[in-house]
Amino acid sequence: MQLLNTLLSGLTLGAVYAAFALALVLIWRSTRIVNFAQAPMAMVTTLLALELIDAGYSYWVAGAVALFAGLVLGAAVEFLLIRRVDQSSEINPVILTLGLFVALHAAAAIIFSSQFRSFPAPFSIRGLEVGGTTFGIGPADLFAIGAVVVTMGLLVLLFRFTDVGLKMRASAFNQEVAKLLGVRVGSMLTLGWALAAVVGSLSGLLIAGGGLVHPGYMDPVVVYGFVAAVLGGLDSPVGAVVGGLVLGLSLSLVSGYVGSQLVPLAALVILMLLLTLKPAGLFSQAQARRV
Repeated sequence: MQLLNTLLSGLTLGAVYAAFALALVLIWRSTRIVNFAQAPMAMVTTLLALELIDAGYSYWVAGAVALFAGLVLGAAVEFLLIRRVDQSSEINPVILTLGLFVALHAAAAIIFSSQFRSFPAPFSIRGLEVGGTTFGIGPADLFAIGAVVVTMGLLVLLFRFTDVGLKMRASAFNQEVAKLLGVRVGSMLTLGWALAAVVGSLSGLLIAGGGLVHPGYMDPVVVYGFVAAVLGGLDSPVGAVVGGLVLGLSLSLVSGYVGSQLVPLAALVILMLLLTLKPAGLFSQAQARRV
């Protein structure tokens, strides 16, 4: 029974990591940038949702506003900041996202305060009872898992079966060629940032549900979400979900049977083994050989 509950807890934890990893994968596939500011961007929209909930609006209205705010914030960051940075070096936009990470934390502390505040869950967080036995997974956890699976499916459809997804990928890989083919590269990059911010906002809401939020509540997820994205492959939405679930299950087993203090070390070991054995990720595709 303990093993089953540990695995169920790991499944829920993995869904949380997968949600954030999906946002990282989306921004990578559409712009080829690792956005380290993804977590504080999601945090800002989640705190905005909490303000609306405290003002008397329902969870669903506040959540919809948070997703829309993420869409606007992502588009604004790309159009006003990322686009203005010297693109001759690939590291410049990444450094900018690190600066944005710090700036958003400071702004959130000023606007929303640094106090720990309770964020409601859309459904009950109590474990399901079957035959008098309580399992370590509840309706809120099932909702989170379902939301992640649906988001993954939508991203796969976007990139594989729509012209917009193809244009976004073409803009990310080779802007000059995409322009010659008539693709509005600037609009595609802005759209990529906007959609990634929406997915990030969703992850912020799922992580916050039934817990305490503050300007730094998303910070621990950055590390594990990034490991999950790299584990599955930064270019694969399916890989992000599988990587998140594998990481969540692994860390849950370590925490339950070895010790919670060894969880960060276990994540580091998993990352090191992956980078040694399969650096491109479990779901990476063969790359064309360069000459």
